[in-house]
Amino acid sequence: MISPDAARNVVGIIGNVISFGLFLSPAPTFWRIWKARDVEEFKPDPYLATLLNCMLWVFYGIPVVHPNSILVVTINGIGLVIEAIYLTIFFIYSDGKKRKKAFAILAVEILFVVAVVLGVILGAHTHEKRSMIVGILCVIFGSMMYASPLTIMGKVIKTKSVEYMPFLLSLVSFLNGCCWTAYALIRFDLYVTIPNALGAFFGLIQLILYVWYYKSTPKKEKNVELPTVSRNVGGGNVTVSVER
Repeated sequence: MISPDAARNVVGIIGNVISFGLFLSPAPTFWRIWKARDVEEFKPDPYLATLLNCMLWVFYGIPVVHPNSILVVTINGIGLVIEAIYLTIFFIYSDGKKRKKAFAILAVEILFVVAVVLGVILGAHTHEKRSMIVGILCVIFGSMMYASPLTIMGKVIKTKSVEYMPFLLSLVSFLNGCCWTAYALIRFDLYVTIPNALGAFFGLIQLILYVWYYKSTPKKEKNVELPTVSRNVGGGNVTVSVER
């Protein structure tokens, strides 16, 4: 019979694969920016938010904070690199005003994470206290990111159109939330469970809305920005947003 640790590792590896795909989902947007050499009306906010989430989850998963969470570290570390690439492209092709604003937000995020790291390492001397402090921050920021699809869901209901809510991304977001929730429940981790359970719930709502409004959606060519993921991983965190 498979042990809880083995089952947790299998689920975590599956979660890593799904989350990796979600991290890559905005790639067409940045390929478009690269070709046009212009960020147009696209905004960096989702990628800055995802970057912050990844930094916090990497810190949460390291052994000095929360032992036996290497799969949380791996996927968020990958996400950190991918989001940094996205933001680098944005900085290169954005105008001065947008670039300065994005740099300012990035600087604040880095200073915040440095303060958290120093405060936790120097001020909390047990795994339990460190996990609690960093875990609460991950839940707060992760839940805020998971709430972001409320905007696009409201737009779907208002317009009776799923034009800006891609089905595949909604489905994968749902599966991602379910996978990481299962991972967290095998060896109960409250801080991973909360944001990912919310992600699964919002993903399910998106799928229901898609089925409900699909027939009323005008069939036409679309130019949309694909969502970003935050692998708010302990589990995964996906933000389905359109910035146009």
